[in-house]
Amino acid sequence: MDLDLLWKALVWPLLRLILAISFGLIVGNLIEALNWTRAMARLAAPLIHMARLKDIAGASFSMAFFSGAAANTMLAEAYEKGEMNRRELLLANLFNALPTYLLHLPTVYFLTLPYIGSAAGTYVGLSLAAAALRTVFIIVLGRLSLPPIPEGCVVCRLEEGGFKGFGHAFSLALKRFRRRLPKILYITVPVYVAFHYAQVHGLFARLENYLAVEASWLSWLPPKAVSIVVFQMASEFTAGLAAAGALLQAGSLPARDIVLALLVGNILSSPMRAFRHQFPYYAGIFPPALALRLIVHNQLLRVGGMVAVTAAYWLWTH
Repeated sequence: MDLDLLWKALVWPLLRLILAISFGLIVGNLIEALNWTRAMARLAAPLIHMARLKDIAGASFSMAFFSGAAANTMLAEAYEKGEMNRRELLLANLFNALPTYLLHLPTVYFLTLPYIGSAAGTYVGLSLAAAALRTVFIIVLGRLSLPPIPEGCVVCRLEEGGFKGFGHAFSLALKRFRRRLPKILYITVPVYVAFHYAQVHGLFARLENYLAVEASWLSWLPPKAVSIVVFQMASEFTAGLAAAGALLQAGSLPARDIVLALLVGNILSSPMRAFRHQFPYYAGIFPPALALRLIVHNQLLRVGGMVAVTAAYWLWTH
């Protein structure tokens, strides 16, 4: 076994994942303790009330603007304490799609901009619209499926426990970290290792290549645009961006077709990659079966939102 390859392909990425989750929990708790989420909580309160979600969902929504790990941990703890049932947990987790996307939006935009220039604004804007559409859908679904709840106080949930000052905040963050660390290690590590070897033996590559080959139904896209979709599915997002940038710079495709191809590639490639990367992380916070259920629902809703905005953009520019 090549130890250098093992370090680069498995050990170091796994360490980074554990460190990222741990750092997110600590920073999230510091932010919570210092009340930096108060402004977001006030914005979230009307939306939470419309969706008939509990105050803890609003607190998690506010926290998701700063740390997805801390937001999900907040929901997991509320679920374990019986403060939320499974349906409320599911809706609250789905409700966090918008702040989670906004958390990563600068990275996505500045990654996309060098490749496709001004078309990056359109692509990222449509992706943001899909996230906002998902939030609206959850509000409507919550209003239809959950019973009315008394008026609450989202900000109060962020202030529970008498958080005062850096010392107390850091102490609380370390306490939560020590409580969560065994679960992160015992669940996340074996799941991540299993997924790594599934990838090494080509399981994910075979699935993605199958989808890439069976792309005849994309005939409504120009053939060169389909190549962007195939690159995006058979490799990583940056491969699709590189292909899109080359075609755009050469004048082979207009910006409209570039954006459509990237959107379609995102729809087809992201669910498998999200499952591969998110399941070890989610399984370190939620019970594995519940983690799988949350990821499946998240991806179904994400794909639905992306399909809606892609269809709208195609019709608008057709």
